[in-house]
Amino acid sequence: MESIKILVVDDHPLVRQGIIKILGLEKKFKVIAEAGTGSQGVSLALCERPDVVLLDLNLPDMTGIEVCREILKEFEDAKIIALTIYDDDAHVLESIKAGVTGYLPKDVDPDTLIEAIKISAAGGAYIHPSVAGKVLNDYGRISSRLEAKSREENPLTGREVEILALVAKGFTNRDIAERLYISEKTVKNHITNIFRKMEVRDRTEAVVHALKAKII
Repeated sequence: MESIKILVVDDHPLVRQGIIKILGLEKKFKVIAEAGTGSQGVSLALCERPDVVLLDLNLPDMTGIEVCREILKEFEDAKIIALTIYDDDAHVLESIKAGVTGYLPKDVDPDTLIEAIKISAAGGAYIHPSVAGKVLNDYGRISSRLEAKSREENPLTGREVEILALVAKGFTNRDIAERLYISEKTVKNHITNIFRKMEVRDRTEAVVHALKAKII
């Protein structure tokens, strides 16, 4: 059984050590690096290519959201879990829009942290119940806005629909490329075209729109 490689990014050494100690309880986990600043976190993520990044949003040199964007710019399949004291709408929604695959409060219990890491490493997403309502409310508004679009003619090609259906199932660009025997660059180009045609900003909005419009 392969280990899940983890990078821990937090500016408090005691907090980092506490997290690492908790992760040591799970035999499948392997903490391969730790960072105390955002710039170190970005550098280590791009160099070490961990399966999951545990990221504090409050860092001394960069915001966690900036770190997330910088990592995903070069490492688009990165799985990033925000582990933070913030649970307000702005931080939750901006983090999700930036591309995190998980959002947890810092006082989360160890079992939940371990579960969230396993889910993210497997390609899923985990939003802690304490903040999930904020996400549902926001995407409820998105869904309403897209409802009118659902009556429009489907602007996507057959290949784009096929790719969007795989996106909805949680497949990464690499997974899609291997499944369809095309390059990752081709997949990325198709997804860019999907976003443009559907007038959406990210994968979640695209899937919401497609489901509403019964495209997939």
